[in-house]
Amino acid sequence: MSYRNLTCGLAVAILALSSTATAETFHFDTAPFGGTNVLNTPGRQIVGGEDFIAFSTANDVISLESSIFGITGTVSFVNARAPNIPSGGVNIVVLDSFDNDNNSLTPFGAGQAADLIAGRITDPGPGFFVYFNQSLDLARFVFSTDLSSNTADLKILARMLNLTGAEGRNALATFSAANFEITAAASSVPEPASAFLIVPVIGVGCLLRRKRLHP
Repeated sequence: MSYRNLTCGLAVAILALSSTATAETFHFDTAPFGGTNVLNTPGRQIVGGEDFIAFSTANDVISLESSIFGITGTVSFVNARAPNIPSGGVNIVVLDSFDNDNNSLTPFGAGQAADLIAGRITDPGPGFFVYFNQSLDLARFVFSTDLSSNTADLKILARMLNLTGAEGRNALATFSAANFEITAAASSVPEPASAFLIVPVIGVGCLLRRKRLHP
């Protein structure tokens, strides 16, 4: 294969890769209780007003700014039913199912999910969880000021509109640590830019090489 064909082929491959990438990153970098008196109000407060998103567990990422949520370190993840959640060492929990865990007549919501998690975790600290809301029939993503406390304030961060019904419940098991990241600061530079900058440079190389070979 000639140098010209190899270089042009590389440019085409990079362009194709860039155009077919569908992964999306959802950034959460604003104060969860900003503008409210929630943290000074006795008892658990559950704050809605969440984002409505379509989330792919195969491709997408939830990005969380550590300073905003008071989280230190990296993602410590568990995806399990309530009885299998460890007592500590986690800051992101996916509650795999509410079946057989919810013996109350109250539809399973964020408060019930938080209570199940708090019943297992003993190490205090803020964190996040994904659960399936029985009334809304979809998955939600929630911030808790303390995963170990059944009185911790909760902020619903996202409603996953595509994870509904039986398929949505089954999708909970497919969440992994790769779906989350904890960052020191929100990035202001679009990630795909570098790939698109490379393609024009290689394209120019192709043209110059062709001109040299065919004056």
